Amino acid sequence: MHGSLETMSVEIDLCAPGWERIVDKNPPIEIIARDIIFGEGPVWDARGKRLVFTDIIGDTIWSWKPNVGQEVILTPTVKANGLALDLENRLVVAGWGGRTVFRQEKDGSWKTLADKWQGKKLNTPNDIVVKSDGSIWFTDPPGGMYNVGMVGTDLQRYLETQPVFRISADGKSLTAVCEDNVYPNGLCFSPDEKILYVNCSRERVIRAYDVKPDSSVANSRIFHQYTSPERGVPDGMKCDVAGNVWCTAPGGIWVHDPSGKPIVRIKTPGHHPTNIAFGDDDWKSLYITNIGSVTRTRVKIAGVPSR
Repeated sequence: MHGSLETMSVEIDLCAPGWERIVDKNPPIEIIARDIIFGEGPVWDARGKRLVFTDIIGDTIWSWKPNVGQEVILTPTVKANGLALDLENRLVVAGWGGRTVFRQEKDGSWKTLADKWQGKKLNTPNDIVVKSDGSIWFTDPPGGMYNVGMVGTDLQRYLETQPVFRISADGKSLTAVCEDNVYPNGLCFSPDEKILYVNCSRERVIRAYDVKPDSSVANSRIFHQYTSPERGVPDGMKCDVAGNVWCTAPGGIWVHDPSGKPIVRIKTPGHHPTNIAFGDDDWKSLYITNIGSVTRTRVKIAGVPSR
């Protein structure tokens, strides 16, 4: 931990057998960024040794580097949300309020990758991941048309469903992968990419799908349903190298084993977590975007590298 950063301890609960291999009992959390109105979209850039994240309401994409601090990458962003890195380490963005998916090119310019489905404008792309074959997968709920402080200029909804989409690796085709979620939000792949996890905020569930060789999905099933009374819905989601699923959800960050059972919860009082990313050289730092801040803690198991 860096002494210059403010730290606090958090509690863990819901401890199932084996939780000790996941996290310490009272892990210290560092506050690395303040005055973030609505933090989201964290992704660790291993080449640049930096965290990149969004402030949706603050309308900015930020980078944060140890011993350097925060720097603006893009503002305004038309309320950008989720971030990922593609195979060339380019930043790809779920455009939320702007209703597009776009990418930062090598020359620093920005290119739109998707904005319509079957001739109709997308809903509001929320979270985004890049598969090892170069395809880009994103969720498309309509919240960016309704959420105060997050909307763009066009508030008309054109799609009847709320799909998970896939942009082909060559960028030439857009496919609706699944449409059985009421409000798809976070998504991630298992370490071997044979399972796609999608959480649905309205239903408070995580769904799992088998990913077929042609990149279609099958066997939609409930991986976990949250019934906890605390504030929060399933939102940001990542996998670790053991196949455990980490999800920001009611009361903090939940860690589920590959069968869906909770192993442990990192409680985050005073901070409402929205999304998470594993980072640093060993992928054992957990970066957490919150309403109001960005924080970091150390865990005992490495996350699946973001690239």
